[in-house]
Amino acid sequence: LRCSCRLWGGLVQAGGSLRLSCAASGFTFDDYAFGWFRQAPGKEREGVSCISTRDGGTYYADSVKGRFTISSDNAKNTVYLQMNSLKPEDTAVYYCAAGSQFGPPEVWLENFHGMDYRGKGTQVTVSS
Repeated sequence: LRCSCRLWGGLVQAGGSLRLSCAASGFTFDDYAFGWFRQAPGKEREGVSCISTRDGGTYYADSVKGRFTISSDNAKNTVYLQMNSLKPEDTAVYYCAAGSQFGPPEVWLENFHGMDYRGKGTQVTVSS
């Protein structure tokens, strides 16, 4: 599972935007839900957003609701996270993961280590 960050290596000023992409290979894309997680220095990993590749249903943590948008391109086996109105507190390493499509999304986002596939992570830094 490849997790890549576009735009100047993930460094952006507060209020700016950044788009993360996650390209899946080696497994059937449509069989899994995908999500983005993040971990800031000294903090626990947080589930940010997830999407079902079956029905397109999405879920967002309150901390990013209204600012982030998750989407998937099933033809390209790729999931995106569009991040707008970025804040310094969004600074973290962001991880993409794929797991079972079943269960409540808020519970799904609590189970990073239970995902079937996990990306290596990419640093996002938002300067004030």
